[in-house]
Amino acid sequence: MLSEPEPSDTLTTATVNMGDQNTDIKPILALKELVASLYREQNKVQNLLSSLGFALRSFNNLNQFLDLTPLMAARVADAEGGALILSKNNGQVALDQLHCQDNQINGELRRQLEAIIRQLNQEAALENKNNRSLLDSLDHKIRQTLGQGTQVYSTPVLVKNSERGRLYVFSRDPDYGWTPTRRKLLQLVADQTAVAIANNELTIELRAKERQDRELEIASEIQNRLLPRQCPKIQGVELAAHCKTANRVGGDYYDFIPCNYDQFKPATEAEREASTAPWSIVIGDVMGKGVPAGLLMTMTRGMLRAEVLNRHSPAQILRHLNRVMYADLDNSHRFVTLFYSEYDPLTRRLGYSNAAHYPTLWWRAKTGELEPLDTEGTLVGLEADSIYDDAQVQLEAGDTLIYYTDGFTDAVNSQGERFDQKNWLSAVKEACQQYTDPEQILEYLFGKVAAFTGLGNDSSDDMTLVVMRVKSEE
Repeated sequence: MLSEPEPSDTLTTATVNMGDQNTDIKPILALKELVASLYREQNKVQNLLSSLGFALRSFNNLNQFLDLTPLMAARVADAEGGALILSKNNGQVALDQLHCQDNQINGELRRQLEAIIRQLNQEAALENKNNRSLLDSLDHKIRQTLGQGTQVYSTPVLVKNSERGRLYVFSRDPDYGWTPTRRKLLQLVADQTAVAIANNELTIELRAKERQDRELEIASEIQNRLLPRQCPKIQGVELAAHCKTANRVGGDYYDFIPCNYDQFKPATEAEREASTAPWSIVIGDVMGKGVPAGLLMTMTRGMLRAEVLNRHSPAQILRHLNRVMYADLDNSHRFVTLFYSEYDPLTRRLGYSNAAHYPTLWWRAKTGELEPLDTEGTLVGLEADSIYDDAQVQLEAGDTLIYYTDGFTDAVNSQGERFDQKNWLSAVKEACQQYTDPEQILEYLFGKVAAFTGLGNDSSDDMTLVVMRVKSEE
């Protein structure tokens, strides 16, 4: 049987146990405090980065975001200050933003950094240094100038894998340590800065594209208004025409031009029906596509319309047009092909002259054969004193004329094969044999080329077609 402990022994034992508990509690409290401190620090960093992310999503002005970058860099890295130095379009660098808790130190640091940047930019201009070399020299110069009393750390700002600057943090605390966590956090701020710069550049590009698209829409609208809205009503003939551009603005051109001044005046429907005056029918192609070709097409149209009123022969009209346009075409390194013709409804005679354009095709109803209408003549804009020839044909009832541009014969299918001239002539002959309505002939020929290319509504080149058919006697 165990004896009960003496009162003195019990007290001693309790005291020892209490001392052990105090010894165990101190490390636990210290650990809890450390965990709480880390948690607070983590929350602080998360809040800072969340604020930076919110700013990235919310600010429309890049400078508003860049104002925050050095401040955020200093906060997440527990540094006294931060600086953002970016490369400019001219290849030099500039101090974009600077933050420092101490205003006096901030002013001194700004003067030092600006002096360093100014010196390095001057040296880079003389030695023709590239951007990377300039930024490396910047790092070395900053550390050398600020001395050992200031600790400097930096990370690159990379936009589309191209270094566009450096993000710096500064500390004068001798016990300041550059830990892996601080390095990652600074890099994260730099990456957010790079995203902001890339987004801003993308926004600028999109706005420029929107302006360009709007300008193209206006140019396309103007060009469409300059092309004939409808075919004129010429006694004894039926007409159909269509221009399909590869881009919104094209270089193909066709026109119906009255041959005397009075016909330019507004007329009633009855007067237009009764008109028996000669008309010019013209088709052309400016070398190239897009806005430059469209501008030259517009210029060609205006000059040709003015020249037609002089009532010269087709060859003389082309000769004068070439002289007037030569300087502008020569400066733009472009040329114009043009087939110009004049039709007299009273005599059914067609006079024409060709400036190196595809010959107009004459389908003769009596023989069922195609005959090309062509004359000697060079491109408009090739030589200042080019000579062009005149020719005439007598059209008969049922005859059809096909004016076209090279978009039809140069059309290419998915195998890289061209529609070529042979297929085109065969398609024209089939269309004239099957149809008497110019609209049906036009639709057939466009459809034939579309079926060959398989491109649907898309085409690699402008395609323009004018169909004129002399009405039958009945």
